[in-house]
Amino acid sequence: MMSTAVSVPRRVWLTRSRRRAIVGYLWIMPWLVGLVAFKLGPTLAAFALSFTRYDIITTPIWIGLENYVYAATTDPLFWRSLRTTLYYVGVSVPLGIVASLGLSLLLNMGKRGTATYRTFFFLPNLTPVVAGAILWLWIYHPQFGPLNYLLRLMGIPPIGWLGSVEWAVPSLILVAFWYGIGGSRMVIFLAGLQAVPNELYEAAEVDGAGRWARFRYIILPMISPTMFFNLVLAIIVSLRVFEVAFLTTVGSPNYATWFYMLHLYQAAFRDFDMGYASALAWILFMITLALTYVQIKLSKRWVYYEGEERES
Repeated sequence: MMSTAVSVPRRVWLTRSRRRAIVGYLWIMPWLVGLVAFKLGPTLAAFALSFTRYDIITTPIWIGLENYVYAATTDPLFWRSLRTTLYYVGVSVPLGIVASLGLSLLLNMGKRGTATYRTFFFLPNLTPVVAGAILWLWIYHPQFGPLNYLLRLMGIPPIGWLGSVEWAVPSLILVAFWYGIGGSRMVIFLAGLQAVPNELYEAAEVDGAGRWARFRYIILPMISPTMFFNLVLAIIVSLRVFEVAFLTTVGSPNYATWFYMLHLYQAAFRDFDMGYASALAWILFMITLALTYVQIKLSKRWVYYEGEERES
């Protein structure tokens, strides 16, 4: 008995593929509309406005690179805000990465009550920014705050914290540490740790490797992509620090916490200089892009991807 294959006309297959493509585009259309209307469109508009003098009310006036030149040469707060932001990033990012990794290692040990501890550590990340800012304003209060109360009990003079030029930025770094140590960064590290094959641990134990050797030669290489991902995100988020500083110090004292985003906010929504604010936004975008590019280039030296052949 011979079987005859049913041939489907090519025109029908093309029609089906087109239908599937149309259905797919229809499903992602809301996302595409949102991307163009709320992301790509405003980004391109800000790029165009960065070459103009624009105060929202009057027509934009083309001034070329004047906004960028003013930021680099004349604006007294531009470089100060940039230095303060980079200082914040340079301290808070390594501290947060190391602390989140250490916490995830402890929570990955499988001890009793681990789920409860995970919930407790994740709770600060769920706290609204305004509520967290009010809480830390009370903690840092120079007279009635519990932190200075503990210092007095130990015989240490009270510290001005948010009211001190020396301690204002470290105080905000501590707030960021409280927010971020048990947040999404910890969850991502936990996912990376749980993806490490148990066979590697067993082989290391057979070879007599201790905890430090297992951490250095097994855990770190295997979770290096996760660490790289967290590092890139942490730097991007830290460069955009704004809410906590705006709610607690508003750049004081003496511009000690005048972060870059506060400077941008001042130019846009208080001075209504949208052209200069757009230039500041694009400068920050280029700084973020450059730092990300450098991290990608450097990651080839220390990030290990399973199955990837290394160049000798």
